[in-house]
Amino acid sequence: MGKNYSKMDPRSLHRSSSLNYGRSLNYEVRGLFNYSLSCCVNALLQSFSATTELLDILNIWHPSDGIDERNVPLQLRKALEAMRDKSHSAPHKNFLNCLYRQAIQPSTQQDADEIFHIILNLSQKQMPDAAVAQEIRSLYEIKVETQVVCSKCEFIHRAPSSLFSLPLAIWERENTLEGCINSFFKLQKLPDSEKFYCDRCDEKQPSTHEMKLVSLPQILCVHLKRFRNNGGSTRKLFSEVTFPETFSTEIFAAAQSENADGLKADECYSLYAVVVHIGTAMFGHYTAFINSDQKWYYADDSCVQQSTWAKVRETYGESHRYGQWPTAYLLLYRKKSRNSTVGNTAALNGHYMN
Repeated sequence: MGKNYSKMDPRSLHRSSSLNYGRSLNYEVRGLFNYSLSCCVNALLQSFSATTELLDILNIWHPSDGIDERNVPLQLRKALEAMRDKSHSAPHKNFLNCLYRQAIQPSTQQDADEIFHIILNLSQKQMPDAAVAQEIRSLYEIKVETQVVCSKCEFIHRAPSSLFSLPLAIWERENTLEGCINSFFKLQKLPDSEKFYCDRCDEKQPSTHEMKLVSLPQILCVHLKRFRNNGGSTRKLFSEVTFPETFSTEIFAAAQSENADGLKADECYSLYAVVVHIGTAMFGHYTAFINSDQKWYYADDSCVQQSTWAKVRETYGESHRYGQWPTAYLLLYRKKSRNSTVGNTAALNGHYMN
């Protein structure tokens, strides 16, 4: 990495990036060629491109001329910019090579949630400007608190943590997004085999375990955990998981911690990207649905076509389906006021190109 880079007042950065958040939610959704089974990264890049706030943040950074070309945030920014330029025939090739050299293996099956975390973690780690790195983190960071309560003395052991995606377990039956969220934050009694060491009692005691929500980010990524390990083998759950185009933050009300920043009653989340998995646990393919200017598009590597919300709903899944049936795997929601419109681009037209 280059040693000479500009320093900014973090407060100034926060003001400038916040003002630019979502300044242009409308853009051309373009296809990406599949290099060495890169469909997973391709689908994620479609979601990152749809997250216009991310490019706004990366564009605040002024890298030095001597910065290492293997720098992930640098190549990510170049890829996102090139995806908006029709003259680039392979806008993501250098970004792929950057990942292949240091993070993932080419020509192998990848897990989209794992690669999502790798890209965000490397973007922070390799970002020389600490203020910009924090902005990237804050864009996606879900802050939670683990609370373990001793059943004997009722002392509450608290442990703060953060997530880039909300990992929701699903049942082998019909599920709803709200039901999965409620299960994630549900109070659970720990089995006797997992007694918790209580500092106050100075011994292991029966306890309850619960996750509490502290704060939600601007961009909420939901991970529907469709892959289950049984006896050393992995299988995919095709169970139905219904999810809405928009939902109110009120569904998190019961999960809030006493230390929560507070959820505004007039806020809601709007779905703008869905990363889809097609196939089984062993052999699969990733695609993405993207919403640009209130129009849905379907990106399958280099092929992009206009789509509909009805087609997105077909990725809910069904228990009796298997094989090539498409199922939603990652859901990306953007926070906004209920009274606001989707960005300031309602009068603009959405486009796509192959």
